[in-house]
Amino acid sequence: MSPTFRALRIRNYRVYAAGALVSNVGTWMQRVAQDWLILQLTGSGTALGITTGLQFLPALLLSPLAGVVADRFPKRQVLRLTQVAMAVPALVLGVLAVTGSAQPWHVYVIAFVFGVGTAFDAPARQSFVVEMVGRDDLANAVGLNSASFNSARLVGPALAGVLIAAGGSGVAATGWVILANALSYLAVLGSLQMLDPDHLHPAPVAPRGRGAVRAGARYVRSRPDLVLILATVFFVGTFGMNFQMTSALMATDVFDKGAGEYGLLGSVMAIGSLGGALLAARRERPRVRLVVLAGLVFSVVEVAAGLMPTYASYAVVLPLLGLTALTMVTAANATIQLTTEPAMRGRVAALYLMIFMGGTPLGSPLIGWVGETFGARWTLIGGGLMTAAGITVSVVLAARGLRARHQPVLPLARDVLHLRRQQASEDVDLAS
Repeated sequence: MSPTFRALRIRNYRVYAAGALVSNVGTWMQRVAQDWLILQLTGSGTALGITTGLQFLPALLLSPLAGVVADRFPKRQVLRLTQVAMAVPALVLGVLAVTGSAQPWHVYVIAFVFGVGTAFDAPARQSFVVEMVGRDDLANAVGLNSASFNSARLVGPALAGVLIAAGGSGVAATGWVILANALSYLAVLGSLQMLDPDHLHPAPVAPRGRGAVRAGARYVRSRPDLVLILATVFFVGTFGMNFQMTSALMATDVFDKGAGEYGLLGSVMAIGSLGGALLAARRERPRVRLVVLAGLVFSVVEVAAGLMPTYASYAVVLPLLGLTALTMVTAANATIQLTTEPAMRGRVAALYLMIFMGGTPLGSPLIGWVGETFGARWTLIGGGLMTAAGITVSVVLAARGLRARHQPVLPLARDVLHLRRQQASEDVDLAS
């Protein structure tokens, strides 16, 4: 089997990945439909930013608790419950839209409830992968998961755009698309049921007791490499990766396009994202410097996207934006999981997701306001500039921290990589 797809030789992972692909298509369909729904109800970029922020707010508020849950309970059972927790709000929103009863406050509330399910699902799902494939194939599986997510991104937004346009581009049309996502969670529930428990490798269950969240935070603070990765992820996720909102505003306000053309933009970006994910699947050991450099290149490309004069030129830049974003995300994800102690993996994954997804409630309303005040192009230009500034400051502070620890700092990337490898070696010794 090709090294790019080697994790698929494991039956449990194949079954799980098949169910996840179906659900991912539904997720992307709902993202487009929900954005189009709130724009139809309000016509406001700020409202769109608020909706996106509310959907990701639970990740900011609940991720530490969700990480403890992922470490203390069987992850397979947690995932069963979270699929139901995400399917129910999707079902309710779909029914409200189809019947013409949806109001903006309905979308706000349901987006938040949906986000609660996602907050508990994400750390359990992230840390469950290694229980299916083991450490040797973890980096490959992380890359394949991203490839699955972005393969769905090729299909989901375009399919949603076509279905919404075919249904008249109104509120009811978005409802049928959202209902399709509610049904897609049955695929994940079925795949979880079909897994062979004898071939899973569950991590040790964390002991009950107070201070579990603080212990996870202390562990991360003791790791300079993790701190730098999380800082990079924060700035990219908070100010840069607001694609739901930025593409919607660029399509409607700048290029005067409809639902079909908006959905197509998501699929075009996914071409680059899929390429980045497949390249990541071939890397056995991602590096901290790759996370930082990918984040900086991403910020430059995002500024360039905001300057594109036409719909076609904007679409041409999007694959590169997707490739750099996914390179950063997959490298960060795999590095964190590979170098974290098994008993801490759920809590560290939760902290990573809290920073990555939880930054959106801070950034989305701000970027939405920027777009409404200065124009849609500035959602990309301003986001890219803030991302570049934040990563640069993080690298400078990391260099000072290493100097304070009497570590050499030239070049910084090599020093951080050395620290990561040293910690990874210690973790392997502990695990054995």
